[in-house]
Amino acid sequence: EVQLVESGGGSVQSGGSLRLSCTASGFSVADAHMGWYRQAPGNRCEWVSIIERDGTTYLRDSVQGRFTLSRDNAKNTVNLQMNSLKPEDTAAYYCAADRARITRYCNLATVAADFDYWGQGTQVTVSS
Repeated sequence: EVQLVESGGGSVQSGGSLRLSCTASGFSVADAHMGWYRQAPGNRCEWVSIIERDGTTYLRDSVQGRFTLSRDNAKNTVNLQMNSLKPEDTAAYYCAADRARITRYCNLATVAADFDYWGQGTQVTVSS
């Protein structure tokens, strides 16, 4: 069965750290473009970080210098290290994969059409 499973979410105080992991089964993360997305209540879904098949990574401006995305081919995971967390980082975080291309656009209503695979999400809550 092909699936993505996110883990590592939780509740932290402002300035704290969390490490999110996205574990893939049924395909190799090295053969796909991978991304992390998030959606807070009342807000639109937004991209957070992307790693392309060739290893090139991208981070949205608001998390530059605080978040780091990495891929562990041996463990078949993509990891998002989040440091210096802020209350505005509070959201449900989702992992996605696509073999052809990865988009910065996300809409929870259309993920099945926009991505090959989409995880169930993990909650991150940052208190001030």
